Amino acid sequence: MTSPDRLDAELARAAAGGDERAYAELVRRHKDALYRLLRRYVGDADEAYEAAHDAFIAAWSALGRYDPNRSFAAWLKTIAINKARDRGRRLAVRRFFFGSKSLEDSGALDVPDGATPAEAKLMARQRDAALERAIAALPEGLRGPLVLTALEECSHHEAGEILGLSAKTVEMRAYRARKILAQTLDPTSRPSR
Repeated sequence: MTSPDRLDAELARAAAGGDERAYAELVRRHKDALYRLLRRYVGDADEAYEAAHDAFIAAWSALGRYDPNRSFAAWLKTIAINKARDRGRRLAVRRFFFGSKSLEDSGALDVPDGATPAEAKLMARQRDAALERAIAALPEGLRGPLVLTALEECSHHEAGEILGLSAKTVEMRAYRARKILAQTLDPTSRPSR
């Protein structure tokens, strides 16, 4: 009886011993899910790609410290979220000192290019983009619990394992994040007390 976690642990053990093919298999298995998580967490495709790359490099270096009794996916997600936080802090410092220079920040990408699809698709994309921006703007302490539970469909316990929090704390923070999102996306809504 071989579970995916057991197979991951065996591959991680082999990779820690220098087997690059074993690590390549771990990357293949987890890259799409990790990118999706980071895309939702940071709200930017390029930043998510870079954070995923950083996470896999860091995981390769830390394989000797991986506990095979723990889910490899959860261990990797922990590293990835930490890398995304690090990148976010560096980006905030750059923006502080050098200002906003990206096309996404300028709003230039929000202008239709004349070859837009049907209006409904455009509106859906705009709603999705607004949601991504709102999630990315959440405080770090709320963003992780929301992304992991609502978008990655982790249980409160699994998300807590990844974030180093109790399941109850994850539940409370995800709830607070949803309330903030509701107020951000629909400013006419009144906060409930």
